Amino acid sequence: MSENNRTIGLFGAVSIGIGGMVGGGIFAVLGEAVSLAHGATAVAFLFAGLVAILTSYSYAKLSVKCQNRGGTVVFVDTAFGHNLLSGSINFILWLSYLVTISLYAVAFASYGQTFFHGDTAPWLKHVLISVAIILPLLINLLSASFVSRSETLIVLIKVSLLILIIVSGAFFVDTERLSTTHWGSSFSIIVAGMIIFVAYEGFELIANAAEDIKNPEINLPRAFYASVLIVIVLYVLIALITVGTVPESQLLMAKDYALALAAKPALGQLGFTIVSVAALLATFSAINATIYGNARLGFIIAKEGELPAILVQERRNIPEMGVVITAGLSLIIANSIDLTEIAIIGSASFLLIFFLVNVSAFKLAGEINANRLIIFSACLASGAALATLILHTYSSNARAIAVFLLLIVVSITFELIYGRLIRRQFFQRLYKKGLKGIFLI
Repeated sequence: MSENNRTIGLFGAVSIGIGGMVGGGIFAVLGEAVSLAHGATAVAFLFAGLVAILTSYSYAKLSVKCQNRGGTVVFVDTAFGHNLLSGSINFILWLSYLVTISLYAVAFASYGQTFFHGDTAPWLKHVLISVAIILPLLINLLSASFVSRSETLIVLIKVSLLILIIVSGAFFVDTERLSTTHWGSSFSIIVAGMIIFVAYEGFELIANAAEDIKNPEINLPRAFYASVLIVIVLYVLIALITVGTVPESQLLMAKDYALALAAKPALGQLGFTIVSVAALLATFSAINATIYGNARLGFIIAKEGELPAILVQERRNIPEMGVVITAGLSLIIANSIDLTEIAIIGSASFLLIFFLVNVSAFKLAGEINANRLIIFSACLASGAALATLILHTYSSNARAIAVFLLLIVVSITFELIYGRLIRRQFFQRLYKKGLKGIFLI
């Protein structure tokens, strides 16, 4: 692409990465981390951040080489070709964003319930979850441009809020609560980091904008590293303030909206209310943007013949069926699985995807001019993180692991059936038209 046609500078690229990560994740999973890591919650966020920064190296190298809005989809296809593995991973990626939408919707409901004077009626939770998905569905169908225009402002509000909590709460920290005597076991701290890893999901969105980023050879790597490092610092400081200012018993009683409690010591009830409102805004915005992005991801994959053609249907440049299907499936997931299980499934799904992206980068290391030792470390870190999460969670929450494995089985089965009966014919037609280099199943 001509440099003149590129419209996103370094600041804009970093904003995409920060906006992708600081979505609803931190509002949803902070309490989960506290329940396992206790006083070492900040360390858990640091562990997860290390996996993210290592993986961002693979994304940076791959993005410079393969500048395409397909991002992760293109990386896996480039490394492995169109086959069972790449087709299954692309479908898992699409499903993983459904889980992410569900996580944000359940978090929206948790913070929303705080305005109903502690009403925990199941019907209210499900109503709020449904509203959190249905309204963005309508917005996406009516005005996709509203989604992109509003994101920059909402990202600014979210980051400003986190900084406010950090600055105001720093004067109320009880360092005794952060001492090692209040830490969880080493293993539980690592597990906590892996369960909340979904809070770092989002930096990969920079890859989807690679075609539009100016001076990509320099700005793409800088954007990946800067955005992840900034978010690591934000999350670690937020964890320190939360654990250091609020008694753990209170955090565990209200772990679904723990971040609102973190504002209370310094800002009182007003702070609690401000954070709760901001959480509603942040999670709603994240749902809006993820429906927008996943519908377009499905559109891209479907255009390549790897998902049903119904996802290609669009009107006014809006992939309407993709929007409807994304929202509909997210509604089912969000209303069927609790917050802890969704966080586990989401983190496991993205750890799997990031592991395979790291493997893709290792396979293409010579072509993308990457350091094999760093990429091998990224493969090892993401693979070990996924294995740790699965092994621990199997004994404590077998249902979450069963759902995660079901997603993998569904993806492989779909690819086996759809790929062999339909997609093979799609690529054979392209081949007959003279398109070379396509790998058939």
